[in-house]
Amino acid sequence: MNKRRAKITALGKFIPEKILTNAELEKMVDTSDEWIKTRTGIEKRHILEDDKATSDMIAYAFENMKKNFKINPEEIELIIVATITPDMFFPSTAALTQNKIGATNAWGFDISAACSGFLYAMEIARQFIENGTHKKILVAAAETLSRITDYQDRNTCVLFGDGAAVVLVEPTENNEDTGVIDSILKMDGNGKDYLHILAGGSKHPASNETIKKRMHYIYQDGKTVFKFAVSRMADVSQEILERNSLSGEDIALFIPHQANKRIIDACANKLKLKKEQVLINIHEYANTSAATIPIGLVDAFEQGRLKKGNLVLLSAFGGGFTWGSMLLKWGI
Repeated sequence: MNKRRAKITALGKFIPEKILTNAELEKMVDTSDEWIKTRTGIEKRHILEDDKATSDMIAYAFENMKKNFKINPEEIELIIVATITPDMFFPSTAALTQNKIGATNAWGFDISAACSGFLYAMEIARQFIENGTHKKILVAAAETLSRITDYQDRNTCVLFGDGAAVVLVEPTENNEDTGVIDSILKMDGNGKDYLHILAGGSKHPASNETIKKRMHYIYQDGKTVFKFAVSRMADVSQEILERNSLSGEDIALFIPHQANKRIIDACANKLKLKKEQVLINIHEYANTSAATIPIGLVDAFEQGRLKKGNLVLLSAFGGGFTWGSMLLKWGI
C-alpha cells in the first residue's frame, strides 16, 4: 500500500504587465543588451506597478488559478508564502493573502529562504499533508524584487524581476502513484556575506546612514555565488536521483531556479540532461527569486510539457546560503 503523498492539484501565476528591457537599462547604468544576454540569458524583466505589493500578486495568481481549476477558497486550511519581499514586517503576507482571496478558514505564515523558498515551502506543506492534519494547502511564492534592487548597481540591477505563482497541494487518493516523492534541503550560514540585504532588520535598523550607504538593496558577490550555485544545485540534484535509483534520462523535465542561464546550462550538463529536458524562461522573466520554480511549473503545464506520470526534478540555490532539490511525479 502506497503512503499518502502531497500532490500539486492546481497552479497559477501572475506576471506584471510593465516591462523593463535591457535597452532601457543601457540608459540607466554602464551595461549593454549584448553583455546582459551573454552573461545571464536575460532579455527583459517585469516590474510591478507602484501602488501594488507582493500580496496583490499572490491574489492575482490565485484568481488566474481559479480560472482553470475549481477551487473554493474557504476550503483552504493553510497558506504558506515564500518571499523575501513581504508587504511589511507584520502582519505576514500570508495573513494579507488570506484576506484578499477569501480563505477565511485558513491559518498561515511566511518563510524566508530566498531563491530556495518555494522548495522549503513545498516541503513544509508535504509534511502537513503526509501526516494527515491538512488536506488543502496553498503554497505561494512571490517577489517584488524591483523594490530592493539598486538601479545604480550595474552588477545586480540587470538580474531581477517581479512575479508570483501559487500551487494547491492536496493528498493523493486511492494509492495514486503521483506527488512529491522525495526532497533534500540544505543550508550554510557561512554564505551570509556573499548575498544579502544588510539593513532594515534588528542588526542595522533603518536610519539616514543606512539609506545613504544604500544598505537596503540586494548585495551579491556574483563570482562566489555563481561557483556555489553550480556545484550545490548539481550535487543535490544528483544526490536525490541516486537516492531514488534514477538517472538524468529518467527525468521528463528539470525545472531549476532561474538565476542565470550559464548556471542552468552548467547544472544540466553535470546531470547529462538534453536541452528538451530543461525548462528555461529566464529570458522572459529574469530572476524572480522564490517565484522562479513555480512560474516555471505553470509555464511548463500551459505549454503541454508536463504529462501525468512524468518525473519532474526541481532544484534551487539562494541566499543564506540555501539550496535543495525536490523530486515529484506529476499528477495533473
